[in-house]
Parts: sequence; C-alpha cells; structure tokens
Amino acid sequence: MIFYTTIPKSLKPFYKIELENYQAEFTSGNLKSAWNHLERAHIIGQKYPYTHTVVHWKMLRFGIKLKSGREVIGQIPRLIFGGVKSFVGKIPVGNPGGANVPPLKPFPIERELQEIFIKAGIALD
Repeated sequence: MIFYTTIPKSLKPFYKIELENYQAEFTSGNLKSAWNHLERAHIIGQKYPYTHTVVHWKMLRFGIKLKSGREVIGQIPRLIFGGVKSFVGKIPVGNPGGANVPPLKPFPIERELQEIFIKAGIALD
C-alpha cells in the first residue's frame, strides 16, 4: 500500500491554478465555474492529505456562503475523513468531492485532467 503525504512539485502548479481560478470566478460571481474549479482541484489533490483537506474546507465555505445546507452538511464528514482516507491511500479516484455525489464513488477523470497527471508524471491508480 502506498502512503501519500504531500502533493508532488510537478502537480502542485496545476492544483494552485485551479484554486486561483476558483477564487477569481467566485469573486466575479461565476458560481458554476468557480465550483467546477474546486472540483478539478479536488481531483488533482485528493491523493494528498493536506491538499484534499484544503479543498473540502473551501467547499464547506462555498456551501456556507451560498447558504446551502446540503453542501455544508455533506462537507463536514468529507472534511473530517477526506485527509485520513488520502493518508492511507483509500480514495475514490476521480470523485469531484461535492455533496451532490456519493463520497466513496470513483468517477472517470476527464481527458484534460488526465493530461495534467501525465504532464506531471503521476500515475492514475
């Protein structure tokens, strides 16, 4: 079993870009696009405890700002357990992380994100 701790340097810029794009879109009021960037950041960072937890924290805050009880309630267990699942290497690959999807269900990874992992030299297991 592989234990992951920190996001690789080769992948970190892609993760940071998604978070920056999230913030820019959120600030501009483009909520659907902002959420999409959070989901992409989740997929990119979900193997790594810190980055995984950061995205769930941002998703929780997003839910609070939008007054979405469903998202807030859905993010609390994800925030608590997501980083732990990453630490022990038990993540549902491709899961976008929102409360609108089952927390343990893997999803196909869109082609553009697959290319990011390839460029970063990261295996999609």
